[in-house]
Amino acid sequence: MNALPGHLAAWSLTDEGRALERELQFEDFAAAFGFMTQMALVSERMNHHPEWFNVYNRVRIRLTTHDAGALTELDLRWAEHAESAVAQGLRLRRGAS
Repeated sequence: MNALPGHLAAWSLTDEGRALERELQFEDFAAAFGFMTQMALVSERMNHHPEWFNVYNRVRIRLTTHDAGALTELDLRWAEHAESAVAQGLRLRRGAS
């Protein structure tokens, strides 16, 4: 994949286009954990799970489809769900994306 759809502009292609990454910074730990909880439910429904890392109010996400060794539609759909969760009012820290 060479470019991302406009609605995923906050994400970055990495690993020669085989992965998608984003870091979010929330107001506090509870907001970050709430996002992860919400997305854990999405992950289970999709049977597609991210690589992610959380420290206090930050969540770093990496998406790739290991079975395919590449970025797939599942990764893009997961990222879209994450963007929707953020848009629904999860408390991102001001000035953070």
